[in-house]
Amino acid sequence: MAGATPIRDPLKDHLLTAQNAVITFIDYQPEQYAGVHSAPHDELLLNVTMLGRVATAFELPVVLSTVYVKHGMSGTNPELREALPGIPEIDRTTMNSWEDPEFRDAIVKTGRKKIIFAGLWTEICVAFPVLDALKEGFEVYVVVDAIGGVSVAAHEAAIQRMLQAGATPISVIGLAGELQRDWGHPGADRLRGILREYFTRHHELRAKR
Repeated sequence: MAGATPIRDPLKDHLLTAQNAVITFIDYQPEQYAGVHSAPHDELLLNVTMLGRVATAFELPVVLSTVYVKHGMSGTNPELREALPGIPEIDRTTMNSWEDPEFRDAIVKTGRKKIIFAGLWTEICVAFPVLDALKEGFEVYVVVDAIGGVSVAAHEAAIQRMLQAGATPISVIGLAGELQRDWGHPGADRLRGILREYFTRHHELRAKR
């Protein structure tokens, strides 16, 4: 497109691209949301849903996981399911998704070394696989405003633990901008629509408080 900056090699780029990263959504289930007390639930849900829409818009490989659905837990919340059409759920019994062979294999099979992690709760379902993935040499990013813990202290301690181990924090908006990089590149109109809806909804939530 005229006026757009040349696109750097998307496979070798040190920044995140739709071609060099994979994203995980772990345990976004009603029971898990209910236990979150580190962030307002409506704001968390908005951020999680936007993250799903961004992943779909940029066609990132998605690994979607749940825990214990086969034994009575609810599946992924409907708002996120709608944002991730056609993505199968990998159900587990392990608290640490990295210890589930199907989950780990799904990530490894993408051949990508940059993993974007999001999930509930921060201190268990996000921190454990993040630490394992780092140990195995993956480059790990944690979407800090799309995750939550059972308390502010628990969430913040888990964030610090992951950062000290080598994880990189990123926000939903930061990720969207990093993937798009230039408003002259393809997909800009779709992202503008997603962002417009997000900021409108975000303003509405803040106005209620």
